[in-house]
Amino acid sequence: MACLALSLQPTNGPDIMLQTREWFPPSRALAALSAFRLTRLSQSSHRAASSSSASASAQPHPSSDDLDSSLGDDPLAASSGQVIVGVESKYRVIYRLVNSIYVLGVTTADDQARAATNAFDCINTVNQAVSVVVAACRGVDVTPEKVHRKYPEVYMALDIVLRGAAGAVRLAAILSSIHGDNIAKLVSSAPDAESRVRGADQWSAQMEVLSADRRATLESFSGATFELPAETLAAGDEVALAIAPVVVTEDQSQKDQPPQTTDESTEEKDPFAASEKLNKPEEALVGGFKKITDPTSDPTAALAGLEVTTLPPAEATKPTFVSVEGFEGDYGGIEFGSEEASLNDAFEGFNTAFGGGLDASEFVTTTKTKPKGPGLTGLELLATGPGEPTPATAAGSQLDGLMAAQAAAEMTTPEMYIHEEINAEFKESLLSRVGLKGTVYLRTLPPKKAAGKETEFSFRLEGTSVIKRAALLSSTVSSLENNLFHVRTGSKEEPIPVLKFSLQPKLTPLPLRVRLLKRHSGTLLSVMIQYVSNPTLPSPLTNVTFAVKLPVDPTLLNVSPKAVLNREERELRWHIPDIPLKEHTGRLRARMPVDQDSSEGELDVVGMVRFSSQGLMTLSGVSIRPASESVVQFTEVSHTYSTGNYSCL
Repeated sequence: MACLALSLQPTNGPDIMLQTREWFPPSRALAALSAFRLTRLSQSSHRAASSSSASASAQPHPSSDDLDSSLGDDPLAASSGQVIVGVESKYRVIYRLVNSIYVLGVTTADDQARAATNAFDCINTVNQAVSVVVAACRGVDVTPEKVHRKYPEVYMALDIVLRGAAGAVRLAAILSSIHGDNIAKLVSSAPDAESRVRGADQWSAQMEVLSADRRATLESFSGATFELPAETLAAGDEVALAIAPVVVTEDQSQKDQPPQTTDESTEEKDPFAASEKLNKPEEALVGGFKKITDPTSDPTAALAGLEVTTLPPAEATKPTFVSVEGFEGDYGGIEFGSEEASLNDAFEGFNTAFGGGLDASEFVTTTKTKPKGPGLTGLELLATGPGEPTPATAAGSQLDGLMAAQAAAEMTTPEMYIHEEINAEFKESLLSRVGLKGTVYLRTLPPKKAAGKETEFSFRLEGTSVIKRAALLSSTVSSLENNLFHVRTGSKEEPIPVLKFSLQPKLTPLPLRVRLLKRHSGTLLSVMIQYVSNPTLPSPLTNVTFAVKLPVDPTLLNVSPKAVLNREERELRWHIPDIPLKEHTGRLRARMPVDQDSSEGELDVVGMVRFSSQGLMTLSGVSIRPASESVVQFTEVSHTYSTGNYSCL
């Protein structure tokens, strides 16, 4: 923490350049430079006024003190010096005046021991910066115009000097190459010069030779051509014919090939796969029956061509294990119970696409309900005026205020938590887009309880390997590297978002996998949503709402299970209280008649999912920890995550 910032400030005019360390906010450096300028101008105006009053006096021979006081109108016009600026945050500014430009170095104004160390280190840095500026201007005649001509070279050189990476040898190399044509050589050649002075091996030169050889070898091989003999080509054609599948026509396949039976129970099945009967026309199902008009014929003859399928083996009734990452488990299978209804439930959906046979009046409720009037025949309204809220609204607001006041009264330390928003889009069973945005919030003590004190502490983030990019609120929090952050802010009533981040798409966890199936046959539209929960979630999902945007306002509607229809928004909603982590695929069905026929075009149906959760663990795995385990300066409360745009097409 020797030198925090370097700056070039002309005597008249705006600052030319400012270089700061990574963890020092530029706003604080600008505040220190502005305070230095104000100090210089205020003292110069005061000295000018005192000198003018001295000259106006009727002394025939002015004293030596008056002559010394009238030398120059800028008290900081000496070749070098230091001054402490600032009121609340004090900084020590080391300055050197080169012609008409101040070279300034900013450091902290600490106690006696540390101040001496920081001051001497900062003086050394300022001296190196002066050497860079003088070399760039080819002499001590330093002006803003000359600095602007060599602005990139001065900028890169001051960056190296500020970070303390410029030794005596490297500084000499930088000064000698500052008027070269290549800026990259200014930065990269200095370490080589230092290595040569110390007698080290020139690894860079050796690596350049090896790189040139490798590039030449690649170019020679990329331009070379090879001719294979005819025997090798013939052998390759024979292998290709043996590997390639044989193309056979339909007539030959029906005559020559025997029927092949595959054991479907051993194949891995997709839990979201639709039934094959959806694609079969109705004529194919009805064509298997032949109507016999002759009443004298034998009734058993009608059963002669009927094929009775045998019952599947016991292995077919067992569930199928799916090894998809994140959704491992057993899916499917049929279990028979002793109850009579279990047989119907097991084979539900085999006859038609989505079961059918549901009464809309039994399962559908609408949101158009009659508002309840005030109780007690409106007597409670007599206690309120024309502009006052009703007793129920006033009681609710008073209860919310009391709960917020009680939570603020119980708070003894600042609180931090993370809120995450998950966005995902599914097309059929495939995930097309996914994204997770997280925000770290800071809740300070209330202003009345803080009594004007600032909130200041450090914290650490863990599990940041999945983060793609992040942004800080620079006025409140600063980075100390190695996932350490320092917070300093005043007290506020509302939570403060101090840090925002987004995850890498390939490492974003999915709490729920959704698939939307749609079938438009004639004027009948059938929709089904299949969903399954991620078994690796920290806690099961609760209060999940599935919504389907309908293309028309339905007159008749069959749903399973019960749903709520909003006719104004043309939205059908299912409310699921909870979804266990280890459960089979859930299904939501709806069927309705539409005016548009399937031959005229398909109708667009969009499904959406809304849910939110709260717990001690985040969905992304990012957590907040104190910078030191021995001293805890804040409290980590429950984290939350919710859905943003979670849809299926």
